[in-house]
Amino acid sequence: MGAFGVNGEIRLKSFCAEPGDIGSYGPLSNEDGSQTYELTLSRPVKSGFAARIKGVRYKDQADALKGIRLFVARDALPALPDDEFYHSDLTGMKVIDTGGQELGRIKAVLNHGASDLLEVTGAGIKGGLLIPFTLEVVPTVDLTARRVIVDLPHGLMPGETSDDEEG
Repeated sequence: MGAFGVNGEIRLKSFCAEPGDIGSYGPLSNEDGSQTYELTLSRPVKSGFAARIKGVRYKDQADALKGIRLFVARDALPALPDDEFYHSDLTGMKVIDTGGQELGRIKAVLNHGASDLLEVTGAGIKGGLLIPFTLEVVPTVDLTARRVIVDLPHGLMPGETSDDEEG
């Protein structure tokens, strides 16, 4: 989030389930993996943490990092229970309805405060389809086969009319 003070510290916002865990995952990288950063958390501050990055000693160096999104190597993350998934594991998976028809692929996992939504794109879906990521709507997530099976409520697919509409 930018410099914190004048001695090269940065302000860091963590999106980890346990925000402080960000300091224990080892080196972080930028989005394309071309640059790595060794991070040490200093202390909690409003909206995140004060942290040090190896080699960053001055405010202007810290300011130059503002806006960089940092990523953890997938193999550094802890294992999850069977009913939880990392967003990165879901992205790119095939989406198949209960009848076996492929609808598209998961483009992103979104959360606007209420619950997770799967953003699905495919040939027959204009502008994407948002599917509630609930056990009722997404009964099967098969990480090995890289697919999810969805039981879409009637009217969710573009072009479908609801049961109470007359046509």
